[in-house]
Amino acid sequence: MLQELHIQNYAIIDELVISFHGGLNIITGETGAGKSILMGALSLILGERADSNVVLNKEKKCFVEGVFYASGKHAVTKFLQENDLDVNAELVIRREIAVSGKSRAFVNDTPVTLNQLQELSGKLVDLHRQFDTVSLGESGFQMAVIDAMAGNEAVLQKYRKAYKGWLEINNKLAILTDRRSRETKEMDYHQFLFNELEEAALKENELENLESELQLLNSAEGIKAALSNVYEQLLGQDRPTVQIMKQLLQQLQPYTSQHPQLGELATRIQAVYVELDDVASEAGRLQDKMGYDAARIEQINERLNTGYRLLKKHSVKSTASLLEIMDELSAKLSAVEQLGDSISQLEKERQQAADEMFQHAQVLSLARKKLTQPFEKQVNDLLTRVGMPNARIKVQLETADAGIHGTDTIDFLFDANKSNQFSPIRKVASGGELSRLMLCIKSLVAGKMDLPTLIFDEIDSGISGEASRQVALIMKELSAARQILCITHQPQIAGKADQHLLVYKDTAAKAVRTRIRVLAEEERIRAIAIMLGGDKPSTAAMDNAREMMVN
Repeated sequence: MLQELHIQNYAIIDELVISFHGGLNIITGETGAGKSILMGALSLILGERADSNVVLNKEKKCFVEGVFYASGKHAVTKFLQENDLDVNAELVIRREIAVSGKSRAFVNDTPVTLNQLQELSGKLVDLHRQFDTVSLGESGFQMAVIDAMAGNEAVLQKYRKAYKGWLEINNKLAILTDRRSRETKEMDYHQFLFNELEEAALKENELENLESELQLLNSAEGIKAALSNVYEQLLGQDRPTVQIMKQLLQQLQPYTSQHPQLGELATRIQAVYVELDDVASEAGRLQDKMGYDAARIEQINERLNTGYRLLKKHSVKSTASLLEIMDELSAKLSAVEQLGDSISQLEKERQQAADEMFQHAQVLSLARKKLTQPFEKQVNDLLTRVGMPNARIKVQLETADAGIHGTDTIDFLFDANKSNQFSPIRKVASGGELSRLMLCIKSLVAGKMDLPTLIFDEIDSGISGEASRQVALIMKELSAARQILCITHQPQIAGKADQHLLVYKDTAAKAVRTRIRVLAEEERIRAIAIMLGGDKPSTAAMDNAREMMVN
């Protein structure tokens, strides 16, 4: 509820402070008095674009501040919490405009963006001008009306939860399917590379070991000759070196007891003798084993050629790198297989989510279809009351793909002249017709939807007499549960006010300024009488005004 509006330095308003009633607030005034200026100022705190031309005194800033009572409004509290704004029962929204045209917005003294301001103010105020009826032609608003009337809130929440889950699974499936598509294109090549490495069946350090073996085999003849020479020198000659060392030991041994150093020397000669004898024996054994093996060399070369080709192909330099690549390819192939399993599982989950979603969607559709005729009758009866006896509305529900509102599309169709030629409201209804139609619909759903403060700006243009009285009665009924601000020229509507505010111009110090004040009961009677009969109302007009305020 809008409790207070404070305007300073805006257009021809130097300063105004306006307090509002919780019910039906009627704003009247002569044409040009400043009612539209008042609405323009209010629009600023609703998030409309600012213009430096509205700044009255170019030496100071302009500001508009609204104080709202928002306790109990869940949507408002949720917004404040999500945007890290103070949550208080009293909510202060302020808009400042500098002379340069730069504007700033505040919620409870915390700066906010224009988008945030628009979102928040939309939960607090519904500004409805004569031609500001776009929402009536939007399917989202139309569906919200039908669902509110049908009491679909609980099942709609269940549906949207299921729909959200279904969408999330669809998104995951799309990502995995795209990934599988891309990886499948590479899978054949990866499989070929893996098979090639698997067929090679390389063992750890195999290529490096084969290179060493090949080098040994290619040097076999030279090694064999060298070993043969070693053996011959040590054991195979007429006077082999080993035999000489043995003879030297035998010559020295008888004298070892006569001098301690001779014993040490004999021991050393014996060690040399034993070592040389062992070296000769080992050289002989190695010589017997060593030989040129052409078949083995060919076998190694073939194996190395396979390995070298793979090393070059994969741009690596070791057997270990090839084995690592093989493991990586195996992992990729396994991942593609696992991807298929994941996709299969998600497809099952999607079907389950779809079954749940369509189950709730069917409940919604049935409730909506059941409501359409009673809703049409209620709206059409109200249209007759507000001076549109030949107008008819029809609700068109059709099946569609699943969406945020279910599996239905909706369109409010309108026939203004009993022609049975129904067309979408947004295409055929005039501004005045749309205004009264919106009033009728909002009056029906006011108790079922969390409607904010409703502001009607001269939507009663083009009607008079009984139609105006019926509009007034509907507004009065609507104001029982909702705050309403209405700018009107109709005395019948003004007569139903809980609070009547008069906008007027005041000339002081050669400057024209817009003023506004709350009218007392007698002032209200006179203001309504003037609306009926001119600046100098007759006694009959005054009596008629009193009657309008009572009936």
